[in-house]
Amino acid sequence: MAMEALGRLIDVCIGAAPVDLSSAAVTGKRVSLKNADGVTIVVVKGAGTAGDDPTFTLRQHTASSGGTSSTLPIIDHYYLKDATALAGTETWTKVTQATAATIADPGAAGTSAEHQQILVIEVDAAKLSDGYTHVSLDVADVGTNAQLGAILYLRRDLVVERAPAALAASL
Repeated sequence: MAMEALGRLIDVCIGAAPVDLSSAAVTGKRVSLKNADGVTIVVVKGAGTAGDDPTFTLRQHTASSGGTSSTLPIIDHYYLKDATALAGTETWTKVTQATAATIADPGAAGTSAEHQQILVIEVDAAKLSDGYTHVSLDVADVGTNAQLGAILYLRRDLVVERAPAALAASL
């Protein structure tokens, strides 16, 4: 019998529950990388109104709350599925950029707001600065028109394998 991935290879954590990205900036929850080799950040975004293009910022932290925080300028590429209406037939596009802590207007410049998207950012724990143990992804306020979005963290390559019910909290 094959072993399940949850608890052995991955742990799933919330970064931001589904929210209207136009109501205010979204501060992503912090996730610990102490017992994982990295995290795959998954953003699912609904279609919105032209000009309300999202900006995402990757941050690193020394604690689950409080502590020291700073941007984490390691994003030189990300993966994207993008369509007016995602149908499950889309393929991944690798998008490259100059190394930065932000992704502004993912996909086709000036049209990301009008599209549904799945955005994936890979973060290796070894890329965090000394003393930093947590990461988060923030989303700037997109403007005045409704646009739904959610963020999931997939902590990967877990150092200690456990049954899903015995996984330690991700903070």
